[in-house]
Amino acid sequence: MILFVLLVITGVLWSFDRFHARKKRTPGAPAPWWVEYGASFFPVIVIVFGLRSFVVEPFKIPSGSMIPTLVVGDFILVNKWTYGIRLPVINKKVLDINDPSRGDVMVFRYPADPSLDYIKRVVGLPGDRVEYLNKRLRINGEAVELTPIDDYLHPDRLYYSPQYSEVLGELSHKVLIERDVPPFIPQVLNFPYRENCTYTTSGVTCTVPEGHYFVMGDNRDASSDSRVWGFVPDENIVGRAFFIWFNFSDMKRVGGFH
Repeated sequence: MILFVLLVITGVLWSFDRFHARKKRTPGAPAPWWVEYGASFFPVIVIVFGLRSFVVEPFKIPSGSMIPTLVVGDFILVNKWTYGIRLPVINKKVLDINDPSRGDVMVFRYPADPSLDYIKRVVGLPGDRVEYLNKRLRINGEAVELTPIDDYLHPDRLYYSPQYSEVLGELSHKVLIERDVPPFIPQVLNFPYRENCTYTTSGVTCTVPEGHYFVMGDNRDASSDSRVWGFVPDENIVGRAFFIWFNFSDMKRVGGFH
C-alpha cells in the first residue's frame, strides 16, 4: 500500500513535469526540487512495485511454526505469479496459472485478520478429507509416509525435538512432532465451514471445501494453523515461498530451502 501511494504521487509529479511544467519553463531553467525528485523517483518505484506485485516479494519469518524448514530470522522470497496473476493491493486474481500443490510452502493472508501474512505448508486440497489423529496425518484415507530421522537441536533453547521425514505429493520435507504433547487441539476458533471438521481428544478430521486449502506448520505442536482457525480461501493466497536469501544469525542458511 505504501509503494502504491508513492507510485501514484511520483507518477502525478512525473506526468505534471513531462506534459505541462517542462513546456512552460524557460529553456535551461531547473525544475522545482519537488518536481525533480518526484519525477526522478517514479521509474524506480515503478520497477520495485512491479517486481513486488507480480514477480517476487521478500518476507521475514517471525515465528518458529515452520521449524525445521524455516527458522526465526530467515528472510525469504515468495513467487507471486506461480498461482496466478493478482492485482496489487486488492489481491484480485485476473489470470490463473497453477493451483497450490500438496507440500508447497505458501504465504497467505490470515483468514481471521487479512492484514497479517502467514506462512504454512499446504496439506489438503479442495475436496480432500484430512485427518490428523494421534499425530498421524492421513489424506483421503491414506496414511502420509512418515520416517523417523535424527532429532532436531533447537540452538536457541538447547533441547532436542523428534524429527521425521514426511512425504506430501512428490515432496519430502522434515517435520517436528513432540512425543509428550497431547494430540487434542485446544482453543479452536469459530471459522467458516467449521461444520466440515470433527474434533476429538485424538485430533481433528476435516473435509476441505471447494476454493479452500488446509495448511499446517512443520513444527506440528507449535503451530497455529488450519487445525485451529480453519481453511485458507483462494482469494487470500499471496504466493509460494521458495528461497532463503538472508539470515543475520546463520549465513549458512542463505541459498537454502527451494
